[in-house]
Amino acid sequence: MMEALFTKRQAASLILFLLVNMPMWAQVDFKVDKENVVVEIDGKPFTTFYIAGENLHRPYLYPLRTAQGTIVTRSFPAGQIPGESTDHPHQAGVFYGHGDVNGYNYWSIQNVPEPPSQGSSTRGRIVLKELGSVKNGDEKGSIEVALDWLTPTGQPLLTERRTMTFYSHPELRIIDFDFRFRAVEKVVFRDTKEGTFALRVASALEERQPRRRSEGPELKRTGQLMNAQGQQSEENVWGRRSEWVDYSGVIDGQRVGVVMMDHSQNPRHPTYWHSRGYGLHSINPFGVSDFLGDETADGSLTLEPGEQVRFRYRIVVHPEVSSTELDKLYQQFCNGQ
Repeated sequence: MMEALFTKRQAASLILFLLVNMPMWAQVDFKVDKENVVVEIDGKPFTTFYIAGENLHRPYLYPLRTAQGTIVTRSFPAGQIPGESTDHPHQAGVFYGHGDVNGYNYWSIQNVPEPPSQGSSTRGRIVLKELGSVKNGDEKGSIEVALDWLTPTGQPLLTERRTMTFYSHPELRIIDFDFRFRAVEKVVFRDTKEGTFALRVASALEERQPRRRSEGPELKRTGQLMNAQGQQSEENVWGRRSEWVDYSGVIDGQRVGVVMMDHSQNPRHPTYWHSRGYGLHSINPFGVSDFLGDETADGSLTLEPGEQVRFRYRIVVHPEVSSTELDKLYQQFCNGQ
């Protein structure tokens, strides 16, 4: 009897020791600063959400890492890695913008010392209005912000509420994005390929290009685009409609991929894709005339004052899983899992 009691006490002590000393394998934590929110998953750095600062003219996430810590996005500013491409400097991290909203450009915004709007420039700014809830969690955590889309003269055109949900997973890094736009005045997302929800992958994930876009040491390009229909390469993915598109390849000897997913309840689902072999990975439901090569087509979307529209997307950073597994992840996303 005493021996059994002693064994139970030992077991209880062992369990308590493990609970106190074991790492938090399932945990999403945020560290909030006045200019950014650092995201850690399972005790490891994952990304940072940049929300303010003297030279910040559009919020963005940077960098994205795999569960093992490999960075899968191009450096910011571009060119910090030997052989890395430096084209399209506005394509920084993960961002949302559109090339023509009431004639203003929210796509080619750069977070650089010089303001993006000078004189007759049409470039607007997307700025933080309010940092809402920031919720840590054992299995998931979320950040909610309110943003103002400002004209070059500083007038609000749109109010955006963005919720980003981050999930803990032993092999994957998953982010769900919920964008809700409310028009302050009449707003038209005009038809252009220059948009909309996008990221720039690491140069090692670019598809092989006939002409290099950067000078200096050679950096092997190993990437390939593939959509939910099994079509591969920019030639067969760009301008097509699909539920998801994956960008995968090899970085530092590791097989990795970044898949973007379009929720089944989004307007114009399945969306069109503006993903390019040179490293841009982008969802664009508006650029129909460019994608179809038909000037008579009109993919614009109009919001009257006070009217709202909602778009939901998912990004999964993975160790290059199969298309079957990506389909399962997509179905889980659409089913709220």
